[in-house]
Amino acid sequence: MLSYIKGTLEYIGEDFVILENQGIGFRIQTSQNVLKRLPELHDTVQLFTHMYVREDEISLFGFLSRDEVQIFLLLIGISGIGPKAALAILSCLTADELRIAVLSQDHKAISKANGVGTKTAQRVVMELKDKIKMDDLYGGSAVMDDYGDETAAADNISEAALALTALGYSNVAALRAVKKVQGAEQMTVEEVLKAALKVI
Repeated sequence: MLSYIKGTLEYIGEDFVILENQGIGFRIQTSQNVLKRLPELHDTVQLFTHMYVREDEISLFGFLSRDEVQIFLLLIGISGIGPKAALAILSCLTADELRIAVLSQDHKAISKANGVGTKTAQRVVMELKDKIKMDDLYGGSAVMDDYGDETAAADNISEAALALTALGYSNVAALRAVKKVQGAEQMTVEEVLKAALKVI
């Protein structure tokens, strides 16, 4: 019903924000990862939303990208995973980190989310392994370098992450390190790897 809401950031709570649009304050629940990336109070922000409707509840959930909304919807589509657990997972892992965890069957990374046990994490992996593909990484779009060679840039980043896992780092830790490298899309695999090792 509501695809997104763009307005003034009026309040930031522990797990929600209040966004004012045309005199109406929308209470929107969100993840810790989103809260960390918000602008200053009273700045304008756009949150992509999902309205969760049940007999005794109507809630708005918001994220900074449509990709995060899609992952949230996949999570709440799993039996036994409600919005609270989905937000806990997306507070612990970014959308791409969750994809890596699912693809590598790393349920331990998912079980680190607050209130998410081993069995629930294993169910997430089982339910999503056929719904998530490597092509979905980076929000479904490759990273483009200066020459427009998006495939080569994405391959270099992926290879650097794989090299880190070969060194013994977890898939999630490797992805986090690679994504911290500034200008990785213009670097060779070796350059990305060296820079990632400094921040891991």
